Amino acid sequence: MNFRYFLPLILTICSLQSLQAQKKYTLQECVDIALENNRNIKQQALNKQQKEVAYSQARTDLLPNLNASMGQSFVYGRSIGIDNTYQNINSSQSSFNISSDITLFDGLKMKYNIDARKAEMYISEADLEKIQDDIIMSVSTAFMQVLMNKELLEIANDQIELTEINIRRLNELVKSGKMAKGELLELEAQQAQEEFNQIQAVNNLKLSLLDLAQIMELEDFENFDVEVPENIMIDEGILLSPTNIYESALIARPEIRGAQYRVESSEKEIMIAKSAYFPSLSFGASMGSGYYNMSGRPNESFGTQLKNNRSTSLGFSLRIPIFNRFQVRNSVKNAQYALEYSKLEIDKTKLDLRKRIEQAYYNAIGAESRWEAAQKSEIASQEAYRFAEQKYENGRATSYELSQAKTNLAKVLADQAQAKYEYVFRLKILELLKD
Repeated sequence: MNFRYFLPLILTICSLQSLQAQKKYTLQECVDIALENNRNIKQQALNKQQKEVAYSQARTDLLPNLNASMGQSFVYGRSIGIDNTYQNINSSQSSFNISSDITLFDGLKMKYNIDARKAEMYISEADLEKIQDDIIMSVSTAFMQVLMNKELLEIANDQIELTEINIRRLNELVKSGKMAKGELLELEAQQAQEEFNQIQAVNNLKLSLLDLAQIMELEDFENFDVEVPENIMIDEGILLSPTNIYESALIARPEIRGAQYRVESSEKEIMIAKSAYFPSLSFGASMGSGYYNMSGRPNESFGTQLKNNRSTSLGFSLRIPIFNRFQVRNSVKNAQYALEYSKLEIDKTKLDLRKRIEQAYYNAIGAESRWEAAQKSEIASQEAYRFAEQKYENGRATSYELSQAKTNLAKVLADQAQAKYEYVFRLKILELLKD
């Protein structure tokens, strides 16, 4: 037997044995690694933290501030003394001051600012969840592709193994003179084609593993492999009507919540802009003291001057807007336009979500029908191949007829595997959209 026919099979078996010795990742492990490594998620997490800081700052803006200051000046020539008269003498002055003020009323601007920053914080949380859901979807899709390619490779290996059995059996018949050598050559040609299909299946599997590893952002993906679950099928009970799935998605989906919070934030921005129409009232208090040193003159001690020069002030400040070049009016208009845009955006988001759900639902229905048809076709093809094999063994069929039946069976098995994983994938999409 020509060794070149065994070489691809031997390489594949060795490759698979090497992979079996490696750690294999489940779907949940792949998802967890992808969520941990993804740069977009990390960036959005930082954005979420920034929004939390902005919300915290908006709340602390309600508190009074407290500031201290000090200064030191030197005057040469004519200067004002401690008795508030000018004298031709050099002097130095030290000043110390502490002050505080608080806004009593600003048209509720700070209150609306707190609400707006809170809404933005919730928007960032929803956006983070949306990115995480997208990553889960991408990982699940790539994982299903790997599983399908694994099954297609198994089918290709089974076909080669079955052809090899037939070649060994036919080779004995040719040696005994009971079968023409042309029959053997036809089977060897079929084996060569199946080996080509096997190599292609191996490459497809490697590429799908690479795609999954890249989504997970793994640095070392040379020895990466996944674990095939015992039961890949999802409970079909989740296949609810599009309306039920949509109603559930309106509550659970992060993109809907994010769009709703954007509307809320836009409403608060309008109130922030309108608050500039109102007067603002603030209260302030300060306390200070100073030290004077007149050259060539007797000066009181530092402590005595600080005590004697101490002053305290309290005061209110009222700011009444009269004319601001229509800046407030235009700010209100821009905020109103932003609100209308946000409302259109939430309608668009709901419409897009409904379209996705309806498309996913009917794709799932179609995939289920194709899978059921593929299962029936597999049973029929298995029976047809068994019947062709019996006829061939009894000399009532040619090797070409047997090869055709075997080729048809391989195609049906591949179609059945693709239909199965497409159905599982469609169900997974609906499950993620519902939650």
